[in-house]
Amino acid sequence: MPEVIFPGPEGRLEGRFNPGPRPRAPVALILHPHPQGGGTMNNRIVQSLYQTFVRRGFATLRFNFRGVGKSQGTFDNGVGELSDAASALDWVQSIHPEAQTTWIAGFSFGAWIGMQLLMRRPEIKGFISIAPPANMYDFTFLAPCPSSGIIIQGDSDEVVTPGAVQKLVDKLRTQRHITIHHDVIPGANHFFADEMPQLMQSVDGYLDMRLSGDR
Repeated sequence: MPEVIFPGPEGRLEGRFNPGPRPRAPVALILHPHPQGGGTMNNRIVQSLYQTFVRRGFATLRFNFRGVGKSQGTFDNGVGELSDAASALDWVQSIHPEAQTTWIAGFSFGAWIGMQLLMRRPEIKGFISIAPPANMYDFTFLAPCPSSGIIIQGDSDEVVTPGAVQKLVDKLRTQRHITIHHDVIPGANHFFADEMPQLMQSVDGYLDMRLSGDR
């Protein structure tokens, strides 16, 4: 998993990149939780998401938002971080311009950024949002949500209220032409401290279902 440095809006950004095993490999971008809460690309949920996409033959990138690790710049309340994510996707696509499909996955703050990027980039065909902070940030920009995806939540999440996530899911499910899956992991807190196997079982089951339809 080679370290990479690529240009971002406020200077260089640091990432880990696994190139696709074939020229037309699909692309996946993984986004980490809140920088001011200790979130980095080395978060264990971010790493697990990265690894599952790598195993499936995706050209996969996880990176540090501005001001985290070796990434330059300072925290920008989500505005600059969205620009960082767009630059990261541009960089992967410059290496894999023939990618047939693009996925985005994010945890907590990263899920919020990922779903905003979804609205700007029509090439993103699927998303995985883990504990999207629907009680902290405005998600009304998903009007309409352009892609199908899965939202995964712990029912004992002490940071993101399950009820707020359920409202988001219910709203997205009123839209036509997309399908929103919603898995609730019993007993899991915000960090899925003891439920990582169940979390990744949910992610892998969803990817198996979606990708089998793409073949």
